[in-house]
Amino acid sequence: MVYYITKGIQSIINFCAKRLLEKEREKGNDSLDPSAILLLKRIAIGLVWGIAIILLLQNFGYNVSALVAGLGVGGIAIAFALQNILGDFFAAFSIYFDKPFETGDYIVVGDDSGTVKKIGIKSTRIQTLRGEELVVSNKKLTDMKIHNFKKMDKRRANFTLGLGYSTSNKKLKKAKVIIEEIIENMEGVELDRVNFTSFGDFSLDFEIVYYLDSREYSFYMDKQGEINFKIKEKLEEEGINIPYPTQTLNINKNE
Repeated sequence: MVYYITKGIQSIINFCAKRLLEKEREKGNDSLDPSAILLLKRIAIGLVWGIAIILLLQNFGYNVSALVAGLGVGGIAIAFALQNILGDFFAAFSIYFDKPFETGDYIVVGDDSGTVKKIGIKSTRIQTLRGEELVVSNKKLTDMKIHNFKKMDKRRANFTLGLGYSTSNKKLKKAKVIIEEIIENMEGVELDRVNFTSFGDFSLDFEIVYYLDSREYSFYMDKQGEINFKIKEKLEEEGINIPYPTQTLNINKNE
């Protein structure tokens, strides 16, 4: 009876693991290495058979208390020896079920950023913008603050533009209108605001804020470059100066 019950539980575990893998393939989700699910399946089956053997020995009249205690002590020793590996292993399942990010997401982790390529049993692999592969342990990822740009409905962008102090009020207001028209007429971009915000050390500063319909970083960079080109072109046509950092030194000569 114990044998057939154990075989039945093993069949259920195999079926659940198979269905889980099939479900992820149907969704086109490769966010977790399949070997992690297969390893967890083997661990579960091993535990079931271990419990079954202990029950059989107990039914045959053997004293299994010492065996259970020994297994417990051995398990604790193994857990201490492999705590880093086990931490990464269980962190992989935390990432899989909680889904702070998935394969294909663009994330920022500390000072690094890139696209998630693979979530393995021990580590996650991220391809950075420079092209190299960044390998981060799963446990470290679950302990860090992660910015996931794929979760955004829209990407927000802002930048500062400085104009020379010699620019008249009339031209400052004209520059504001020019910037607003450029961004409003650009496809895939929604203007939020253009404000004359501060008197900087070297320039009169405008802050420009807009939203993009796409989350993609490459789309953001293309649009920012297009905006910059058009702003510079229009300001040059109006004779409005974009200064480089300069300082004026006033010397009073006492006679």
